[in-house]
Amino acid sequence: MGSSERLFNRQRTLHDILGAGLVADVVLWRQKNLTVGILLITLAAWVVFERSGYTLLSLVSNVLLLLIVILFLWAKSAAILNRPAPPLPELHMSEEMVNEMGNFIRTRVNDLFSVSQDIALGKDSRLFLKVTVYIWLISVVGGLTDFLTLAYTSLFIVLTVPAIYERYEDYIDRYVMGGYRTLCKLYVKINEEYVSRVQNWIMGKKKLS
Repeated sequence: MGSSERLFNRQRTLHDILGAGLVADVVLWRQKNLTVGILLITLAAWVVFERSGYTLLSLVSNVLLLLIVILFLWAKSAAILNRPAPPLPELHMSEEMVNEMGNFIRTRVNDLFSVSQDIALGKDSRLFLKVTVYIWLISVVGGLTDFLTLAYTSLFIVLTVPAIYERYEDYIDRYVMGGYRTLCKLYVKINEEYVSRVQNWIMGKKKLS
């Protein structure tokens, strides 16, 4: 199938469009174990938060408390029984890592401030309309569901729809492009039979007046 038969006339593969890295491998199920693990972990987290009544803060606190107690008892019993201490990795953040994180956060925050300033001062009307529509859509979706359900549903869609599309892209592109051509023909027909008549009728009224 030629590039003209592809959606958006794309010439690259879906894997290349997604970056051709680990993220693309996960989304397109090239790393099946990792993809399934992410889905199962997020599903378990959704069940824990939605069905058990836990909040994120209470769950993290309980997990940390349990972990600290286990490590403390392990260390004490190891000292009494002359056993090796818990094999904890060295937790250390290098100055280079902190600087990179700081530069990344600073760049993104400055970009956000710049965009916000352009919107507030009315410099970019198109961007204002886009941001307004996105915020309105988020508000509508947020009123229909909670954040956790939305996050899991979005992740599920991201990890399934692209993979299904890549597997059946020839069929999907063929039917979508066929439907697009049909809509174009329908639009031309409606424009010729109805819109043009209305325009001619309006022009005739203006000439008579």
